[in-house]
Amino acid sequence: MTNLKKEIGLFGGISILAGIMIGSGIFVFGSLILVRVGYALGLSLLAWLIGGIITLFSGLTYAELGTMFPETGGYYVYLRRAYGKKIAFLSGMMNFVLSSSGSIALLALIFADVLSYMLPIASYVKWIAALIIILLSVVNYFGIKVGATIQKVFLVAKVVPIIAIIFIGLFMGTETVSFSLQQTGDVSFFRLLTMVAFGVVGTLWAYEGWTNLNTVAGEMKNVKRDLPRALSISTLLVTGLYVLFIFSLYRIISYDNLVPMAESGTILPIAAMMTLFGEPGMSFVLIAVTVSVFGALNGSVMVFPRVYYAMAKDDTFFPQFAKLDPKYQTPFVAIIGSGVMALILLIFNVEQLLTFVVFGGLIFNSLIFFSVFLFRKRNPDLERPYKVWGYPYVPIIAIVGLMGLLVATLIESLVPSLIGFGVLVLGYILYHLFMIRKESTEL
Repeated sequence: MTNLKKEIGLFGGISILAGIMIGSGIFVFGSLILVRVGYALGLSLLAWLIGGIITLFSGLTYAELGTMFPETGGYYVYLRRAYGKKIAFLSGMMNFVLSSSGSIALLALIFADVLSYMLPIASYVKWIAALIIILLSVVNYFGIKVGATIQKVFLVAKVVPIIAIIFIGLFMGTETVSFSLQQTGDVSFFRLLTMVAFGVVGTLWAYEGWTNLNTVAGEMKNVKRDLPRALSISTLLVTGLYVLFIFSLYRIISYDNLVPMAESGTILPIAAMMTLFGEPGMSFVLIAVTVSVFGALNGSVMVFPRVYYAMAKDDTFFPQFAKLDPKYQTPFVAIIGSGVMALILLIFNVEQLLTFVVFGGLIFNSLIFFSVFLFRKRNPDLERPYKVWGYPYVPIIAIVGLMGLLVATLIESLVPSLIGFGVLVLGYILYHLFMIRKESTEL
């Protein structure tokens, strides 16, 4: 039987995770978080830090599952073993139709939109987005080693400008960053907690992508050793970069200017670099965002089709998606299908795609974290090369964090969320029709 090649080492795993996590969020969500915490700089930094801690706890929980079941397919494998084929199929269907394919479409649109600030292509943003999806699908067709190499290169290329901005802010910035709660005005303690929580919800969008290394666990050279390490190192690295990055911006932009900028949704890194260096500073940030988004997009195109491959091998998806290219050993049909679905979703706008990306993951990741408790009870003797640190509190905190984000998403984006529910209902119907037809054929 032909299997996927094991090509991913520790640095490759870190590159995949950090490369997907560091996308557009850290550049464009600074204003959003500051507004949500009532323009209190200290609370804003706290929100980014708590978001990273929740992501770390989520990653540690995922690491236990990934080392227990070191198979390509990630979340689908865990849901399949914990709850059966029906729930696993619904999760895969949601990701194929909306969440994962929507993430590819969203990143491609952001990439093309940022590129339009530098080149006269504003009228062709969706065409450029489509072209980049096709290009990266072709690149990843030629093997995960090629895609992983791109991740390594672009991880370095995106981290360098972020570190540069951090150093510029720390050593050239002259503003004092106040941690006083007086900036929030006269609010109750409960209101203060609510503001921080709402800010954390926003930061979790920027930390998205930490689940994706588990999806290609079957292609890691030493998954039992490297998966937990890659998850921990990547999350700690990204959290540190995010908090220092936001702090450095506050060192450059005065508080009196920050408030109106945040209200208008200004991209704070651009404003900060323009404050110090004018137009060249703006160009520097735009190039950094373009590189960052491209790396995240390549990682998404690389890992998402592996889930559909695992589903097809498990007879819960189109059987053609289980085919591997005889030369490159890649799930080429799944890669093509994922790319086509992402191209279709380009009909939606950025806000709608963002909800699609978040919605399905919140529901099914919560079920995945709960499965750790199920496996501990059902299979106490199952080999666990890594046990989640801080059990049971770490998984519980991760579940509570995701539930808070789900509630916020339902409140803020009701219609796209209802579309997500509609896809789940459709998937439920299709599953039963598919299984009934299959069972009748076997009889």
